[in-house]
Amino acid sequence: MNRATILEEVDDGVALLAMNRPARRNAFNDQQYDDLAAALADAQADDGIRVVVITGAPGAFSAGQDISEMGSGRRFTPFVDRLVSFDKPLIAAVNGVAVGIGVTMLPHCDIVYVAHGARLRAPFVALGLVPEAGSSLLLPMVMGAQRAAEALLTARWLTATDAVESGLAMRALPDEDLLPAAMATARAIAVQPLAALRETKRLLVAARADALSAARRREDKIQATRLGSPENVAAIRAFQTRR
Repeated sequence: MNRATILEEVDDGVALLAMNRPARRNAFNDQQYDDLAAALADAQADDGIRVVVITGAPGAFSAGQDISEMGSGRRFTPFVDRLVSFDKPLIAAVNGVAVGIGVTMLPHCDIVYVAHGARLRAPFVALGLVPEAGSSLLLPMVMGAQRAAEALLTARWLTATDAVESGLAMRALPDEDLLPAAMATARAIAVQPLAALRETKRLLVAARADALSAARRREDKIQATRLGSPENVAAIRAFQTRR
């Protein structure tokens, strides 16, 4: 089934979900948040699906929040809730640009592969904002404190090599080999017993669950004061002017 902004394929227990707003480089609007959350919910409920691979339509993974369709932001939280609660193996194949939520969703995935041509950026401070989706906790956990601080405080672009060396991604691959490699790993996982996969996934995330909930609450409280602040408004205007 294909939703408005997500292309979906299921084969041999593996669901491939491709974000599909190519004209906006797969940036998230309310519809894409809803569609990807719903696709994950359906995959979680379907015992015929054992592994999910998330990627982007050709050209980008996700350019983050679609600035032209900021919306109310209410769709963002249910999407992150779904990522946090997803109890099957989740693989990300980062096939191009990944910005904002395109980066902060990655620590919620169990395995991350990046294309050699991928570039990643957590642009929050440059937009007058703070980290989101629990990334103030998860990025230091996966990247190390100093590398995460540098990425978040400078808002600089990271290369595929940076992502692998920091631990944000497991492996960098030639662009044409990225999805085949991710799917091969997914198929190797999908032959394992479903109950064992689910319990293992739950064990992997259990130790951080309480800390993640607390981090998200802190982020949301501060972000509410930053959205619409003079710094944020000025940064958005400057971004729109450059475009």
